Amino acid sequence: MGRHTGKVAVCAGSATGMGAETAFRLATEGAAVTIGDVNLEAAQALAERIKAAGGDAVAEAFDIADEASVNALIQGAARRHGGLDIMHVNAADLRVVRKDGDALTTDLAVFDRSVEVNLRGHLLCTRAAIPLMQERGRGAIVYTSSAASKTAAPSLMSYYITKAALNGLMRHVATRWGPEGIRANAICPGVVLTETVKRNMKPEVIEASLKRLASPRLGTAVDIAALVAFLLSDEAEWINGQAISIDGGSVMHG
Repeated sequence: MGRHTGKVAVCAGSATGMGAETAFRLATEGAAVTIGDVNLEAAQALAERIKAAGGDAVAEAFDIADEASVNALIQGAARRHGGLDIMHVNAADLRVVRKDGDALTTDLAVFDRSVEVNLRGHLLCTRAAIPLMQERGRGAIVYTSSAASKTAAPSLMSYYITKAALNGLMRHVATRWGPEGIRANAICPGVVLTETVKRNMKPEVIEASLKRLASPRLGTAVDIAALVAFLLSDEAEWINGQAISIDGGSVMHG
C-alpha cells in the first residue's frame, strides 16, 4: 500500500521532465494518474511506462491555455475514477522564455503568452479542480513555480513576474479553501538537470549555476518528484500556502 493508494491525481503538463517523474512517482505510490500534455505522444509513452511498472495511468491531449481543454482533462479524470483528490500543475511554454527580455525590450506578445500559460492557465486548472475537491471534502494542489519567483534579474522579465504571481494565486487558494481541507502549495526549483535542460543549456552555464549553490550538485527530476509527492500526501496535511524552495540552497530565507 502506497501513501497515495486510492487517490485520483491529475498531472497537468507532465509528459516529460519534472512533471513526468512526478506522475510516475504518484502512480507507483498508488494514485490513479491522468497525464495531460500538448505532447500527447510523450504523455502516452509515459502512461505505458507507468502501466508496465504496475501503475494506473491515462494520457490525454491538453493545452493549459485553452479552457475547454483544461476542463476536459480534469473533469474527465473525475468521471473516469469517481472524483479528484490531488493535482500537480507543471505546465510551461519554454519557447517563449527564450524571447523574454526586460521591461523595455520584451514584445508584449511574449508577456501576454507568459501570463496566459504561467498564470491564467494555472487559474483555469484551479477553477476546474476546486469544485471536485469540495465534493471529496478535501484535496491538495501543488503548482510548479520557480526560484525566480523569489529573486530578480535584469532579463526574463515576463517569467519572473508570472512566477511571482503564481505564488500569489497559490496563497489565495490556500487561504480561501484551506479551512475546507483543500491545501495549495508551490515548489520553487532552481536549475534541474532534465533532459531538456541538458540539451539546451551550455556546459559553462551549468557549471556557473553549480558554483552558486550550497550543494555539491544540481537538481534532478527525482528530487522534484519526491517533494511534490510528499506535499500532495496526507503526511503534509499541515503544510499549506507555502512556496518551498528546492534549489540546493541558491535562495535562502530566514
